[in-house]
Amino acid sequence: MAWYIYIIKCKGSLLYTGITNDLERRVAEHNSSDGCKFTRHRAPVKLVYNEKVRSRSIALKREAAIKRLPRKKKLELIG
Repeated sequence: MAWYIYIIKCKGSLLYTGITNDLERRVAEHNSSDGCKFTRHRAPVKLVYNEKVRSRSIALKREAAIKRLPRKKKLELIG
C-alpha cells in the first residue's frame, strides 16, 4: 500500500502537513471540516504538495522532517 505525505494551504496562507493512504479522500475531508482541528475553521484548503512513499513508517518520518522545516524551506519544497 502506498502512503502520501502532503502539504495543504489553508485560509490565511497557513500550511498543514499530514500523511494518508488515500490523498483525494483526505483532502476532501479537510475541505468538508471533517479533517482535523487545525483545518476545521480554515477551509477551503488546496493541495500544494505531495510525495508518495512505500510505507507508513517512512511517511511518518518524512512528515516529521517536513514539519521541522521553517516556513521558507516548506515554500521552497512546494516550488
